Amino acid sequence: MNIKHVEGIKKGGIMLYALSTCVWCKKTKRLLNELDAEYDYIDVDLLDENEKEKVEEEIRRWNPACSFPTLVIDKERCIVGYKNDEIREALG
Repeated sequence: MNIKHVEGIKKGGIMLYALSTCVWCKKTKRLLNELDAEYDYIDVDLLDENEKEKVEEEIRRWNPACSFPTLVIDKERCIVGYKNDEIREALG
């Protein structure tokens, strides 16, 4: 699976499920970079069909609508969509 890692300050286990063509996903990545957060991300639209199915199943556990971006923090909290203030507060 094509999980990409971005170095930064460890602010918990951060996983971003995104689409490579999504403006809001790009804004979320930009915000995480601005916060200098270490995170992993998957551009779901770039996966092959088998991988995509598995990842979408994973996303649905957090976000039944399977919409993007879906940001999972420490496998405890999920933020769906680009929510600047909520992301900043969660990553303090």
